Amino acid sequence: MLLRGVFLLFTLHSFISPYSLSAQNISEIAKSDPLIISGAIGTRNTYRYTSGSNSYSSPLSNALFLDLNISLYGFNMPFSLYYSNSNLEFSYPQLSLSMTPQYKNWTGYLGQNSMPFSSYIMNMSFMGAGVEYNSKRWHAGIFYGRLHKAVNDDPNDPLARSPQYKRMAWGFKAGYGNRKNYIDLFFLKAYDVDGSLNDYWRTKINAKDNIVIGLKGALAPLKWMSFTANAALSVFSTDITADPVKAGEATKWDKVFDVRYSSLMRFAGDVSMNLRFAGIAAHLSYKMVQPDYTSLGLNYMANNYHSLGVNLSTSLFKKISLSATFSGQADNLTNRQMYTTRGFIYGIHANARLNNNINIGANYNGYTQVQGNGTAIVPDSTRIHRQMSSYSLTPSYSLDRETLTHTASLSLNLTQNLDRNPHATGESDVTTLALGASYCMGVKDWGVDFTLSLSDQQTRGYNTRYRSDIASLSAGRSFLEENNLHVSLTGNIVYNEVWHQSKSLSLGGSASASYVLKKNHAFSAAMSFNKYGDVNLSRLRSDLGNIDFSASLNYTYTFEWKAITRKGNN
Repeated sequence: MLLRGVFLLFTLHSFISPYSLSAQNISEIAKSDPLIISGAIGTRNTYRYTSGSNSYSSPLSNALFLDLNISLYGFNMPFSLYYSNSNLEFSYPQLSLSMTPQYKNWTGYLGQNSMPFSSYIMNMSFMGAGVEYNSKRWHAGIFYGRLHKAVNDDPNDPLARSPQYKRMAWGFKAGYGNRKNYIDLFFLKAYDVDGSLNDYWRTKINAKDNIVIGLKGALAPLKWMSFTANAALSVFSTDITADPVKAGEATKWDKVFDVRYSSLMRFAGDVSMNLRFAGIAAHLSYKMVQPDYTSLGLNYMANNYHSLGVNLSTSLFKKISLSATFSGQADNLTNRQMYTTRGFIYGIHANARLNNNINIGANYNGYTQVQGNGTAIVPDSTRIHRQMSSYSLTPSYSLDRETLTHTASLSLNLTQNLDRNPHATGESDVTTLALGASYCMGVKDWGVDFTLSLSDQQTRGYNTRYRSDIASLSAGRSFLEENNLHVSLTGNIVYNEVWHQSKSLSLGGSASASYVLKKNHAFSAAMSFNKYGDVNLSRLRSDLGNIDFSASLNYTYTFEWKAITRKGNN
C-alpha cells in the first residue's frame, strides 16, 4: 500500500511540479550521450522525545525522497519527489522552461532566465527570449520578456495576495574592453500592462512606465592606479493614466517614452579609485542615489542617500598585516525630510604571524548613528546618537610533532551598544563580554582528534544581567583503509543564569557515524541526549528532570545510468 502511494505521489508530482529544461554548449551536444538518467534516492528517519512537551504530533518522522534527472543530448529535465508521514505539499500546476544553449561566443536565453546587467538597472529574471555575445574584446546582449505575472486575486478573500500588474520589459547592452579597461552601455524599457488588472484593483494601484540608460566602465592608466564608474539615469511615470506633456523638451522622448505629469527623472551612480604605492593599497569610493530613484527592473533599491568610503591596507616585515576602513552615509539629499540621519562605520584590523607556531589577531569595529536637523529641528532630549563598538583579540598556537599535533586558541570579545545622548538614562545600553578557549590534540597513530572548548559570556543591561557558560569535549576518528567510516562523540555542559530570575543547567552528549560504500551508498546515524532543569537553590524544587532525546538513521543511494550511449563511448 505504501509503495502504491509513493508511486501515485511521484506520478502526480511529475505533472504538477515546476519543470525546467536546460542545455549545455551546443557544440558539445554531438559529443554527449543521447540519454543519461541520474539522481539520488534515500530515506530519512528521526525519533524525538521531549519530556516537557505537550505536543500531540508523532515522535517518529519518516521520509522518502527521489531526485531524478533525465539528460537528453545534454538537455536536463529534473524531477523530484518527497514523501513524509508529517509533511505533504503540492505546488500549483505550472510549466517553467529555462534554456541557455551556448555555441562558441554566443549564449541564448529561452524561458525563465536572467541576464547580467547593471546593478542600477535590472536584477530580475525574465520569461522570454534573449541572446548574448562575448568575445575577447566585444560583448553585447538583447532580451525581451515578462518580469512579473499579473496577480488578480479576489479582493474579498482574506488570503488574497497583493495585486500586481503584468510587467513587460526589453533591453540591450553593448561594450568593449577587457577586465581592466572597458566601457559598457545599458538600456532598459519596462512597463506595466494596464489591462492586466481588473477594474477594482486598477483603482487601488497605478500602472508604471520606465526607461533607464546606464554606463559602466573601468580605466587603469597605470599599474598602480585604476578607476571604476557605474551610473544610470531613470525616467519613469508613477501613473501611466496621467495626462502627457505635449510641449517643450518632453516631446523629444515620444518615440520611446510618453512623458506625463506623473513622470520623474532620477540619477544613481558610484565612482571608485584604487591606488597601490610604497606597499600601501588604498580604495576610495563615492555613491549617490537620488530620492525616488526607481528602475522597474529592480526588486528593491534604497534611495535618497550618498556615501563616502576609504580602505587602507599594508604589511610590515612580511609578518604583520594592517588594514583600516571608514565609510560615512547620510540621507535627506534634498532636505525635505523632517530629520537627517548620518551613519559612520569604521574599523582597524591587525594580524601578526610571529613564527610558524604563533598567530595573533586584533580587531576593532565601530558604528555611530547621529540624527540631525532637516525641515524641523530635532529636540535635544530625543536626538538619536548611538555608538556601537566591538573589540576582539584572538591569539593562537599550533605545533606539529611526529606523533601529535596541538592547536590552542584564545578569544576575547567586548561589545558595547551605548546611547550617547546626554539626556539618556542608560536603559537601552548593553555590554557583552565573551571569553573562549579551545585546545585540539591529534593523535596521528590512532587517527583521532580530541577537542576541548570552553566559553563564558556575560551581558549587562539596565538592571539586567545574563550569563552563559559552556564546556564541551569531542573526539572523532575515521576507520577502514579508505577512511570511509567516520565516528564522532561529543559531551557538553551548559549553565545559564538570568540575574535574580533563573539558573539552569544542561548535561548532554551526542554520537554520530557515517559510512560510504562503493561511493554510491551513504549511511549515517546520529543520537543525542540532553538532561536539563532549574538549579536555582532558592526555589522549593531544583532538579534536572527534563529530558530531550533524538535519534536518526539515514540512507542515500546516488546513481548514473547511461541508458543510450554515444557510439564510440564505452
